[in-house]
Amino acid sequence: MQEYLELTIGAILVYNFVLSKFLGICPFLGVSKSLDTALGMSGAVIFVMTLASFVTSAIFNTILHGPVQIFGREFELSYLQLIIFIVVIAALVQLVEIILQKLSPALYSALGIYLPLITTNCAVLGVATINAGAARGIFKSTLYGFFAGVGFSLALVLFASIREKLKLADVPKVFQGMSIALITAGILAMAFLGFSGLC
Repeated sequence: MQEYLELTIGAILVYNFVLSKFLGICPFLGVSKSLDTALGMSGAVIFVMTLASFVTSAIFNTILHGPVQIFGREFELSYLQLIIFIVVIAALVQLVEIILQKLSPALYSALGIYLPLITTNCAVLGVATINAGAARGIFKSTLYGFFAGVGFSLALVLFASIREKLKLADVPKVFQGMSIALITAGILAMAFLGFSGLC
């Protein structure tokens, strides 16, 4: 039980992909201008990270982890890991894109270019690679992917909330725009350092 607690708390707070590992910064900065788009992107990232963790872990544990017998000969396929992971993530993002386009056209257009960028979001690929490197089973990998997505979403929603408040603040002209956003992200990352002793 303690192992699962460390896995979940670690993925959400201690080793947060955005604020500790600095992965997935592009959608973090791009979609965080409003809370609505941040919530939509959060749902999409959680879905893609969880499903990608499940599928990539299943592929890694069944095909890529050890030698594979093909026509009576043994082949080592672990060198294909990154290529296969990227293809799986791209397919899942296409699925999310189709679903959002049908169910919520407003959210689909609000997310814009950042939705297809989930494919190249290094946080999603990072989760799959970390799971493979830690040789986690399918269940633990899926759990880690889900809670890593929750951690990404927590950081994104907090940052979007702060940026919405900053629109009402009297920010000096020098710091307006991306400058204050980067300063805010840095302060938020420092705040998350407080969780480093939990795991």
